[in-house]
Amino acid sequence: MSGHTINFYSVSEEYGEFSNFAGYPILLDGKRWPTSEHYFQAQKFQETSHQEAIRKEQSPMRAARMGRDRKRPLRKDWESGKDAIMRQAVLAKFTQHADLRELLLSTGESRLVEHTTNDSYWGDGGDGSGKNRLGQLLMEIRKKLREAGEAEG
Repeated sequence: MSGHTINFYSVSEEYGEFSNFAGYPILLDGKRWPTSEHYFQAQKFQETSHQEAIRKEQSPMRAARMGRDRKRPLRKDWESGKDAIMRQAVLAKFTQHADLRELLLSTGESRLVEHTTNDSYWGDGGDGSGKNRLGQLLMEIRKKLREAGEAEG
């Protein structure tokens, strides 16, 4: 992959819009979710009462904490389904906000990396040893958006 690497993590820093904590509401499953993080965390649970409690939470950090709370029963297919759910949330975010779509497309062929020691699945683990699944999904979506744009043009 040519181009350079773009690291993102904190919503207050450059490319912070790529974070799931960034304040871009999405419409999915007939509901408005304050952030893609809210949607993702809520989908961990089968019970709509848990989903609604998370959806109504003000802060994405609190929504994330609620999603990680194992007093709530995790849906049985979570591990096998979480990538598809994240893809759905991130795709909604970048197709429902034109400014975000443009920002993502403006990254060209750069490698996108969620750079954090807090996560070695969605992020790079801080030292590059992580899977960087969020960065990979963003690059996949960028390619889809570019192809869709070329098809329209």
